[in-house]
Amino acid sequence: VHVKMLAAPINPADINMIQGTYAILSPLPAVGGNEGVGEVLEVGSRVAALKPGDWVIPATSGLGTWRTQGVFPERMLLKVPSDIPVLCAATLSVNPCTAYRMLADFETLAPGDSIIQNAANSGVGQAVIQIAKASGIKTINVVRDRPDLPKLVERLMALGADHVVTEEMLRKPEMKDIFKSIPKPRLALNCVGGKSTTEMLRHLQPKGTMVTYGGMAKQPVMVPVSAFIFRDVRLRGFWITQWRKDHEQGELGVSFPTQPIL
Repeated sequence: VHVKMLAAPINPADINMIQGTYAILSPLPAVGGNEGVGEVLEVGSRVAALKPGDWVIPATSGLGTWRTQGVFPERMLLKVPSDIPVLCAATLSVNPCTAYRMLADFETLAPGDSIIQNAANSGVGQAVIQIAKASGIKTINVVRDRPDLPKLVERLMALGADHVVTEEMLRKPEMKDIFKSIPKPRLALNCVGGKSTTEMLRHLQPKGTMVTYGGMAKQPVMVPVSAFIFRDVRLRGFWITQWRKDHEQGELGVSFPTQPIL
């Protein structure tokens, strides 16, 4: 399949691959970029499911999307609708999928339940807010303090966030006021590590689950022993690349779920 790339984002994992520190590395010489959307220009005689004009995204990591054009086996591509914004299509396969799977796979959440997440203004964080809102799940969203904090809070609230707090606010007594109107979260999503993780964990329900999918602070996840003994919290990890490998279906690559969470 001959593809013309339309747009390709830069994710932290892309930089890690270039640095040689990621869990999977492409054989050299390699083209960077694991995500993006392209338009099919031509197809070979044995291509069955794609035609010129179709939009496609990578079915797996390591495709090398930072290029103008490329020729790929059909099994390495997934067709997507061509009537969605190009930037949405280009960022569809990593962050929204990660958000969906973390909300669906680790705790059985019902409308009215709540979750807490750090790095709430990240690509995954914004997807979590929107998916949770559509599912009736309340979100407590943690962000770093910054000069333009009111603008960020306004933007996240417009996406559907219920509460937006800074990492410093996590440690203050005012956090108790939030839980007067919503239950304590059963699920915590961690993309930062270090102190942010420790403070977020304090607000998790007993027997709740914290899922780590990133480590932007480059600090270890630190958990008090008491959280394990007296509250029986669970710590899990998530990597969308591994999820895809575990759910491959035959030669056509990945089958994404069509059913909503609830």
